[in-house]
Amino acid sequence: MKLEFFKYHGAGNDFVMIDCRNSPESFFNKDIVEFLCDRHLGIGSDGLILLLSDKNADFRMKYFNSDGNEGTMCGNGGRCIAAFARDLGIITEKATFTGIDGLHLANILGSEMVNLKMIDVHSIKKLPDGFLIDTGSPHFVCFRDSIKDIDVFTEGREIRNQKRFDESGANVNFVEKITTNTFRMRTYERGVENETLACGTGSVASAISSYLMQKPDKSTYTIEAPGGVLKVQFTPEIDGSFSNVWLEGPVKFVYKGRIQL
Repeated sequence: MKLEFFKYHGAGNDFVMIDCRNSPESFFNKDIVEFLCDRHLGIGSDGLILLLSDKNADFRMKYFNSDGNEGTMCGNGGRCIAAFARDLGIITEKATFTGIDGLHLANILGSEMVNLKMIDVHSIKKLPDGFLIDTGSPHFVCFRDSIKDIDVFTEGREIRNQKRFDESGANVNFVEKITTNTFRMRTYERGVENETLACGTGSVASAISSYLMQKPDKSTYTIEAPGGVLKVQFTPEIDGSFSNVWLEGPVKFVYKGRIQL
C-alpha cells in the first residue's frame, strides 16, 4: 500500500504527520512507526503524529517517538498538529484537541506561528544538580555556564538513564543563562535517543526552572534552541504550581508525499 504523509517541523523539531481520521490507528505499530521515522531507510523525523477524530474536541493527537513507541506529550508536535489541522481545513484560527495528557488549546498566529496551551505543572522536584519537572513529559533541567561545547549525546544519554529516575528515564535539558528571561537550551530526548534541534515540553521545563532559580517578577521567557526560538509564558501559583502555561513558536510545513509500505 501507499501511505500519504505530511512533514512539518516546529523550530527544527520534525514530525511525520498522518491524517488518520478514516484509517485504523492500530495499523501504526512499532515496526511501521520506527521505519517511517528512520532517517536512512524511511522518511526521517523525531517522531510520528496521528491526527484522529474526537467526539469532544476538534481532533485527537497520538504521538510516537522515533523508536516506534507511543510517547508522552510533545509540545512542538502539538503546535505542528494544530497547523496540520488548519491546513486540512478542520480548524481556522483556534483549536481544541486531546493529547495523552489531556485537553489542549491552540491559536494559529499568522501563517507560521502557533501558540499552544500546555497542562498545568504540579510535579516539581529540586535536586542537588537541577530540577526534575513534568510538563507533560518528564524533564531534568541542569544549568551550565556554557552549553556550546557540551557533548549532549554522551552526557545526555548517561543522565537520561540514571537510576534516580524511574524505568522510563527522563529527557535532559542543558540550559545557559543569557539574560534574566532569555536562555539557551540543548536537549537530549528519550525515545529519539539523541539531541534534537528543539523541545517544547523541555522549553517549558527550562523556563519554569529558570523562574525557580531567580524568582524574578517576569514570567515570560525566551528559549533559544539550536533549531529556533520558543517563548514560554505561565502564571506562578501560591501553592508552587504553574498555570496558564503557553508555548509559542514557529511551525513550518515542509512537504507531503506517498511512501510504499
